[in-house]
Amino acid sequence: MNSSNKSFRRHWIVAGCFVTFGLAVGFPYYNIPFFFDYIRDEHSWTQVLITNGAAVSVLLTIWMGPLIIPRASPRALILVGTFLTFLSFQWFGRLSGNEYEYYAAWIVNRAGFFLSGPIPFQIIISNWYVHRRGAAMGVTYVGVAFIGALCNKLSPYLTGMATTPEESPAWLRFLFSTLTWNRGDYTDAIQLLGFLMVITWPIALFVIRDRPEDRGQLPDGSTCDEQARVVAGAGSSTGQASVKSFADLGRRSAFWLLLVGSGLSIGAISSVNFLLKFVLEEQGFADQIERDQVWADASFTYLLSSIMGRVLGGWLADVLPLKYVMLATYAVIATAIPLLFIVTPEHPGNVLVFAIVFGFALGAAYLLIPLMAGLQFGSQSIGKAMSVILPFDTMTQTWTPRFIAGLAARFAGYGQALWAVSGLAALGALAIAILPKHPRNNLRRRTTDVS
Repeated sequence: MNSSNKSFRRHWIVAGCFVTFGLAVGFPYYNIPFFFDYIRDEHSWTQVLITNGAAVSVLLTIWMGPLIIPRASPRALILVGTFLTFLSFQWFGRLSGNEYEYYAAWIVNRAGFFLSGPIPFQIIISNWYVHRRGAAMGVTYVGVAFIGALCNKLSPYLTGMATTPEESPAWLRFLFSTLTWNRGDYTDAIQLLGFLMVITWPIALFVIRDRPEDRGQLPDGSTCDEQARVVAGAGSSTGQASVKSFADLGRRSAFWLLLVGSGLSIGAISSVNFLLKFVLEEQGFADQIERDQVWADASFTYLLSSIMGRVLGGWLADVLPLKYVMLATYAVIATAIPLLFIVTPEHPGNVLVFAIVFGFALGAAYLLIPLMAGLQFGSQSIGKAMSVILPFDTMTQTWTPRFIAGLAARFAGYGQALWAVSGLAALGALAIAILPKHPRNNLRRRTTDVS
């Protein structure tokens, strides 16, 4: 098998993943919470019920990770998953007020996330890159932040235009009347936003490929099989042997530490994302328009800040011990959350302080998980390891906000609840601190060489 650097598709693969990953994950994950207070007020639901939707749906869809993902084409997963996300947004925009219907819409949404979430993109990038994988993964993850940030501004804009159609441009009124129920409220914005998923389909079909072999090429644009064998040999010499079964993973303490550490930290991040509007309301932002604006400023800023975190995290992962990069990232998350207490109507500018610090760590947090899985268990086992880690992280990602909302209801506020979020993030950092710096196989080989 021969390949030329000229025909190597690495830039197209990364660009395609950048856009598709951003729309499949960054847009829905960071924008659904914008509508939480609208849904609560329209249907007179509690904050606990609002957060219950995502939490309950995970229990009914979590099986999709280990059962389907290792057996399917990543591109097929992206196509099916984004279609389910599209359907869920149409459903969120047409809720009748029955809470079980709300849960059903979340089940469709979570199924879409499991299929077109991070794992397919992690597998594609890992297949196309061996060297500079961290940088390639970092650029891909920037798409989540960049597109999520743009949509953080788009969601309030579309909501405002839907409620004031006389101020809307003609083309937008046409879209509302053609693609939505055109109720003249936030539901029109939700339905219209769902059509962003359509953009992902031609990219997944015509730009992205699962692996370089599909184009008669080798990872990193290698020019011959011999070079590919050198790369493979280098991988095995650094402890990159593949893990053959889930039982093999379960026998590694590093697997459980990564599972718990990432889960707690991701749960803390998700609590901020899911509950930010409710926290701002408690901090004194009672006016809906003012609260929408502060939320947009906060989420837009911390997602833009996360871009630097993703790029720097990917670069540092290539030049420094990955354990220390991950530990520092998770420690910053724990210290950033209490900064929400200084965001008040009297000092709205403080939201930028919180958002910049929190976003910088957020950017690297998600990126580092598959890189650590690749380091500890081998690149060939990233898909299998992440098919367990991602569902667990998704459990904590949805149940932690539910737990924190319950604490806030019990203690009549988010004061103590936010400290609990910070504490969970600190425990996540502690788990990463215990991780071995080098994979077990690597340590074993070093001992043999010395003897």
